[in-house]
Amino acid sequence: MKTVAIYPGSFDPITLGHLSVLKRAVGIFGEIAVVVVHNPNKSPLFSSKERVEMISQTLVEAKIDGVRVLELESGLLVDFARDLNAKVILKGFRSESDIEYELPMAQVNRDLTSIETVFLPSEPEYGYVSSSLVKEVAKLGGDVSQYLTKSIEKALVERLQK
Repeated sequence: MKTVAIYPGSFDPITLGHLSVLKRAVGIFGEIAVVVVHNPNKSPLFSSKERVEMISQTLVEAKIDGVRVLELESGLLVDFARDLNAKVILKGFRSESDIEYELPMAQVNRDLTSIETVFLPSEPEYGYVSSSLVKEVAKLGGDVSQYLTKSIEKALVERLQK
């Protein structure tokens, strides 16, 4: 029996750090669902539908199989996870501050539905890379090619030029 894990995030845009966590998770879990979630505390550059499309394209580009991409516009993540028969919520982390932010949510999610959260650390070379930082660097004209796949870099640069 496959273990279904969901990997939620805003992914605005998906970075090589996200992909690193995802590649390793595919080797651990039988099935991964990347879930683009709406975060009311963020103002995304790309719509949820655009992010789903961009992630799907990136998975092909990065040759990552065994992953489906979905979106969650509203509602509790754990309810969505339960509907997918997911047993695990996958979260990548870069630093202690990520854990401090994510741990209370993991505990509440377990209280609500018994779904466990598994934390995977980022690779050291991506320990400082965030979508927000990448967008800021690109906005200011910096080279972000070392943080994104070619297709995501192109989409980001095009969006910022509008």
